[in-house]
This record gives sequence, C-alpha cells and structure tokens, in this order.
Amino acid sequence: MVEKVPMTKAGSDKLKEELRWRQQEERPRIIQAISEARAHGDLSENAEYHAAKEAQSYNEGRISELEDVTTRAEVVDPAKMTGDKVRFGATVKLVDEETEEEKVYQIVGDLEADVKAGKISVSSPISRALIGKEVGDSIEVNAPGGARAYEVLEVIWR
Repeated sequence: MVEKVPMTKAGSDKLKEELRWRQQEERPRIIQAISEARAHGDLSENAEYHAAKEAQSYNEGRISELEDVTTRAEVVDPAKMTGDKVRFGATVKLVDEETEEEKVYQIVGDLEADVKAGKISVSSPISRALIGKEVGDSIEVNAPGGARAYEVLEVIWR
C-alpha cells in the first residue's frame, strides 16, 4: 500500500513549481555545463566537469524525490475546512502560560515545515500535542529547552 504524504495546497504548489524548475530549467543548464566542460579536454582532472556531474546527480535525485512525493501527496486546502478542533492544516494561535507570549503556527506536512515562517510539521511534538484540542484547552510540550505549557486561543482555517 502506498503511504500518502499530507500537505497543504500551498506546499503542494511550491513542490510542483520546484519540480518544474528542476526539470525544465536546471536540467538543461546542467547539461550545457557538462557539455562545455567536456570541450575543455581531459576529464580526469577537469574540476568543472566533476562539479557539473555532481550537480546533475543531486538534481536528478531531487527530481525523483519530488516526483515521488507529489504522486503520493494528499493535498488539503485549509481554506475549505471548518471546525473548532485542531487538525492538519489549521492555523493555531497559542499563548505561553508562563511568559504570556503569543505564537501562531500552521500545522503542515513534513516537507513544507518552516518554523521561522510559522509552519510546523504535523509530526513535531507541538503539533502532536495540539491535534484534537479546542479553544481554551491547555497542552504541555517537552521542548529542547524544557517543558512548556500553552493554551489554545484560536483555531483559524485559511
């Protein structure tokens, strides 16, 4: 059975764009670089050739990975969802019960997680603690800096 990979519509679109770029722009550029490096002669001591071949290997590997993930993607559009419980795709407003600091996170797929942008992986400890909770519920998360307690202030679907 093929394991589905959950991701938001925005995350899916971003991966599809990277796949298109790697196939239609990066691949031809690398092929051209290999061709130019070959023209310089002896390949055994040609650093440009080896660098281009390494770039080609990385690019082709990433293309394979992106094709696999986009084929298995289970795309969720949070804007079409409703409800009071935290689920995949939800944007959650929290308050740290100790410092009163507010945080806003969206629960997204593993490949689209970016903590600096407020997107946390569905498999992260904080996401696992949030799933199924409602406004007013408290959670405790064992973070690298120690246990933290948060209260759910708002569940947003956008």
